[in-house]
Amino acid sequence: MAASTMWFLSLCLLSISALADVHVKVTDNPADQLVDVLNSNRIAHKVSTLYDNAGLACIALQYIKAYQGDCGAVGGSDAKKPPESEFAQTFAPNCDVQVSSLTQITGRLLGCQTKYVKPSEAFSEILMKNQKSIDIVTDKNHTEVGAAVSGSDGGSPYFWCVLFSNGTTNSSFVFEGGEPKISRPGCFSGANDQCSGTYRSLTLHTWSYIVAILVTIGYATGL
Repeated sequence: MAASTMWFLSLCLLSISALADVHVKVTDNPADQLVDVLNSNRIAHKVSTLYDNAGLACIALQYIKAYQGDCGAVGGSDAKKPPESEFAQTFAPNCDVQVSSLTQITGRLLGCQTKYVKPSEAFSEILMKNQKSIDIVTDKNHTEVGAAVSGSDGGSPYFWCVLFSNGTTNSSFVFEGGEPKISRPGCFSGANDQCSGTYRSLTLHTWSYIVAILVTIGYATGL
């Protein structure tokens, strides 16, 4: 009986370990993963990879927030985009990016949908809409990229944004204090930051399984 109980406990602990590993994986920064997918696509097209600029990426997150959760304003006949003046007046100050270091935006990709998907799926199914999108990704004039993902107040709808620039590494989109200014909800690439806000429901779902397993252990051992 004791051996059977020990086997059951070992199995439960392995299950908890596996679930914990899933939790770690889903809290990785999806914006960084999106840049990885994009650069892999450029390599496949025999184009050089782009520098992941955290300042440009933070501005991409501010670009998303300018839509105020209005998914209907992204694409289609009702498509809108923030005024160019917002980059200097709002986006850069909100990121602590020096306005004097702003460089030309040479391309933009923006997508939105109600369901969260993996970065690789977001790239292929949401951002790569047509030949124009492919041309933007593979444009040889780009030197830098910044990606961001955010849900409205941490939930649906989910916005994905990629901004491209022809700036010079380490001298464009420079932070006032030299460090990225992290803001939530949302994630942006290049900040060496893990982001779990987008995955709140997944995290809660995972821990509900762990609690259920612990309860089962309690019944099995007579606790």
